[in-house]
Amino acid sequence: MMNAVPEGVLLEILSAVPAPDLICRCRPVCTLWRNVIDSSALWKTKCQRDGFILRRCRRIPPDWRMFYFLHLRKKNLLKNPIAEENFKYWHKKEDGGDHWKVETLPGAHGRPFPDEKVKKYYVTSYHWCLKSQTINLKKEGYPNEFMDIVQPNIIIKDWYSARHDCGSQYTIHVQLLSHDKTVIAEFKPDPVRIEQWSTAEWAQIEYTFRMYGPGVRYIYFEHGGCDTQFWAGWYGIRVTNSSVTIDPGDLST
Repeated sequence: MMNAVPEGVLLEILSAVPAPDLICRCRPVCTLWRNVIDSSALWKTKCQRDGFILRRCRRIPPDWRMFYFLHLRKKNLLKNPIAEENFKYWHKKEDGGDHWKVETLPGAHGRPFPDEKVKKYYVTSYHWCLKSQTINLKKEGYPNEFMDIVQPNIIIKDWYSARHDCGSQYTIHVQLLSHDKTVIAEFKPDPVRIEQWSTAEWAQIEYTFRMYGPGVRYIYFEHGGCDTQFWAGWYGIRVTNSSVTIDPGDLST
């Protein structure tokens, strides 16, 4: 019966089916359905239906199905960003003074975090403390061809704060790297200096890498700082809820 339905109508019907059901339940039904479900037209239609792209787009991804699923699975590529697992997955590049430490929000002379689901933060000491992660994009499900042709936006976010009673300094450095770790693009703003007796409010820094060129295979993320009064203990900058996300965008620009 369904074989009598024009292919264009069948495509519209199938494009309304949830993606997992398309792959697991509908695709094995028959050759016609498999061909329609494997077509670029169906996945482009689903992208339009779900608002991932506008009706007219200027860039064409190498694989519309992959583009769709990347939107569905958009996630934070940094592991353990809110200190739930202590320092697991983080490399301590600098660990000066009394070293890095994990504390519970709001902390002494601190303020509540805007998101109540975040319970902990990392805090630095009186000498430089820097920690980093290197993200392998292919291992995270982003093929080389997709990164080279689509060049999806790479969005960096980080939250930092200081104690009310002590001055501190915050720094962040993010690099997009090639297969041999050559720097293709980077974000390295001037360090933020927070004076003693600040409001201790949490602040967010955000940056988006756009149209950075082909060849990106890794993302290097580093942040940290120190206190500016050399007080023993953990009076330095506080960081938490860091994120690196791949946003395929709507291809309209």
